Amino acid sequence: MRRQRNLKRVSVRMVDCKKIDMVPRLNCNLSGRGLSLREAKQHENEDNRISKTKHLRKHQQMHTREKLYGCDQCGKKFAQSGQLVTHQRIHTGEKPYPCLDCSSSFRTSNELKVHQRIHTGEKPYGCDQCVMTFAQSGQLVTHQRIHTGEKPYHCLTCGSSFKTSYELKVHQRIHTREQPYGCDQCGKKFAQSRYLVAHSRIHTGEKPYGCDQCVMRFTQSGHLVRHQRIHTREKPYGCDQCVMRFAQSGHLVIHQRVHTGEKPYHCLDCGSSFRTSNELKVHQRIHTGEKPYNCLDCSSSFRTSNELKVHQRIHTGEKPYGCNQCEKRFAQLGNLTKHQRIHTEEKPYHCLNCGSGFRTSNELKFHQQIHTGEKHYHCLDCGSSYRTSYELKVHQRTHTGEKPYGCDRCGKTFAQSGHLVKHKRTH
Repeated sequence: MRRQRNLKRVSVRMVDCKKIDMVPRLNCNLSGRGLSLREAKQHENEDNRISKTKHLRKHQQMHTREKLYGCDQCGKKFAQSGQLVTHQRIHTGEKPYPCLDCSSSFRTSNELKVHQRIHTGEKPYGCDQCVMTFAQSGQLVTHQRIHTGEKPYHCLTCGSSFKTSYELKVHQRIHTREQPYGCDQCGKKFAQSRYLVAHSRIHTGEKPYGCDQCVMRFTQSGHLVRHQRIHTREKPYGCDQCVMRFAQSGHLVIHQRVHTGEKPYHCLDCGSSFRTSNELKVHQRIHTGEKPYNCLDCSSSFRTSNELKVHQRIHTGEKPYGCNQCEKRFAQLGNLTKHQRIHTEEKPYHCLNCGSGFRTSNELKFHQQIHTGEKHYHCLDCGSSYRTSYELKVHQRTHTGEKPYGCDRCGKTFAQSGHLVKHKRTH
């Protein structure tokens, strides 16, 4: 025997309860969900049917969005008293569900259940597109967006889209410049906690990620992955404009600017533009005069580590670049390229005033000053003027007495590297 009842505009199909201890069922017309009742709070005397229940009212609140239970700490409201109790543990810090395998505790039994899968290795949620499995259903939902391409979370500031609300939240810190994670050792701040964890290893010296091919160790797993490509020679990132391939995606992005001409980094002092932030940083040292790389063999300082490395070959005598036409060797690749034009007689740089050709742009620039009479570089000690900064630098050594180039055979020193080269031939 069945009858329809209407409670707050919700139709409920009644099923006979033959015994008081049996579990009757109610079907909600809004969702079609079957509702289990542990206790029957009220029975009609004439036919022993269920008319109203606490459980049905709770379920109906899902549809009506009625939230009767409010938190007296923050004002947040909930549809069920149990939800309020769980929420209040955020304020009280109560975590009544301890893990028996470790010291972790949790606010809800469900949180504990999910946590325990770390110990058991259980991953009950499997992707139907690939072999990946997950401990939580939410992780599966997020993963499946890789296959579907769905990015339901949108940035209102720039229009970028993301697979998860967390990715969106982290992205928005680019616009807000929020950096909530601070280092208690040096005060440096970060937008993400994982960046702080990695940074903290600078202070602790911890390098938990070791290469199985060599002795190198790293503070971050990503750094290890990039390093291992040195051994495997793997270059997974290919340019779609040319044949170049790269071990890191960031290197590909920078390379592609060669094709697009994009130079997104601008100098505020002179307006020059650069493809990378590092190129801009090095350039700015022209304006600041900063030369942080010092030679331990002499007093010379340099703007970049590469300039220092090349300079040190003066002291070591290292010349790794050899000409395949003659026996000459060079400390710099660029010098070899220029030298090879002697053999090829290539002179790609031409003067617009007289038509003269030159092997290097520097030679052309130097030549053009013959036509213009320009001497931009002035000595503050005696007023002499010079066409190049190098000429001025060499001249200034007559005032300072500096002789940075020393012979390793007899100890004699010279103001110019060329004079040292000539001297060595006497030995």
